[in-house]
Amino acid sequence: MLCPRRTPTCRPHPCLETVRRQLAVRTRRLIDTGAFTPALPTSGSAPGADTDAPDHPVVQMLLCRYLAERPVQRLRCVAQTHHRHRCANSVLAPTGPAGTWRLLPTDPQRGQLALPNTLMAVYDLGHLPYGEQLRWRTQHCPARAATPGVADLALTGWQPFDPLLHAAHIHTCLPHPPARRHGRR
Repeated sequence: MLCPRRTPTCRPHPCLETVRRQLAVRTRRLIDTGAFTPALPTSGSAPGADTDAPDHPVVQMLLCRYLAERPVQRLRCVAQTHHRHRCANSVLAPTGPAGTWRLLPTDPQRGQLALPNTLMAVYDLGHLPYGEQLRWRTQHCPARAATPGVADLALTGWQPFDPLLHAAHIHTCLPHPPARRHGRR
C-alpha cells in the first residue's frame, strides 16, 4: 500500500497518500544522488501466453498517455445495455481500426519528474480519427459508442501515466503477436 512504485488498487486514505508521496520524493532524491539504484523493470508477461503484451499497457490517445487496467485485448466496454447490464463487448473492435505498438521515449509530461530517457512499448492510437480515440477514452465498444447518451455502469480503467510512479509497467520490448500459419501443407 505504501510502495510508491506500485499502483494502488483502491483509493487510499489521504494520510497514506501523503506518506506515499513523501516516499516517492525521497526515493527520487536517492536515485538522483546515486545512493540508490532501483532494479530495472521486467518486460513482457508470463511465458506461454498467446502474446507477450503487458498486463497494464501504456496507451497513447488524445495527445496523452494512460495506464490501462488490463491488456488491450481484454479491455471491456463500461456502457449499460438495454437490459441494464454491463456490456460484454471488447473496446478493441475486431473489424475496426486498431492501434499500433511503438517504442516511444519515456519523456515526462507536464509537471512530471524525468527518468533516464529510455524507450518503452506504447499502444499508440494517435493515428486514429478523433472520434475513435474518444471512444477508446470513454471505454465504449463500437456498438455503444454509436448510441448517443448511453449510460456507464463502471468507471473507465485509465490512469494518467506517470513514468516515475508507474515504472514497474514500463516495458522496453514490443509485444510479439502470436505466430500465424502460412498456407496449407
